[in-house]
Amino acid sequence: MNEFLPLFIRAGKLLRGAADDAMSRHGVRIGQNLVLEVLWGTDGLTPGEIAERLRVATPTVVKSAARMEAAGLLTKRRDPADARLVRLYLTARGRAVRGPVEEARHRLELRATATLTDEERRHLRRALAKIIAEMERTGPTPRPAMGDTDTGAAAPHPPDPRTAGERASEQA
Repeated sequence: MNEFLPLFIRAGKLLRGAADDAMSRHGVRIGQNLVLEVLWGTDGLTPGEIAERLRVATPTVVKSAARMEAAGLLTKRRDPADARLVRLYLTARGRAVRGPVEEARHRLELRATATLTDEERRHLRRALAKIIAEMERTGPTPRPAMGDTDTGAAAPHPPDPRTAGERASEQA
C-alpha cells in the first residue's frame, strides 16, 4: 500500500490543529492568518484580489472576512471610485496581532521540523513546492467516464463544486 497519502494527510491534520491552537491564542482562526498576511503586505484589497493571491475561491475570503470583521480584525469599506467593490482594511487590532501571529507561526515551524536537519528542511520545502505546483497544474483528479467503473454501471455525475457565479464567469 502506498504510504505517502495517509502520512501527508495525517501530517496536514496535525499541523492544522496545532496552527489553529496557536492562532486562536491571538483571536485569529486558522486561514484568517493568511488573509491577514496578505493585508499586512497590501492593505485595502478586494476579497477577489485576496482570493487570487491565496489561490482560493472568492466566497471563501468573503466568509472569512465577515468573521474577521466581527472579531475586530478588519473593516469593509466601499471603494470610493467604484461603489460596487468592497475593500478590506486592517483595524488597529488586525495590525497589532502581526507580531504575535508571525511569532506563533515561526515557533510552529520550528516545532514541526525540530527533528530534521537543515538539508532535510530545504528538501522538504522544495518537495512540497513541487507537489503544490504539480497539483495546481493538473487540477482535480479526473473522474471515470460514463461506463468506466469497475461494475460497468454508469458513473454518477458529482455535483459541481463551483458557485453559480464562478460557472457564469467562465461562460462569459
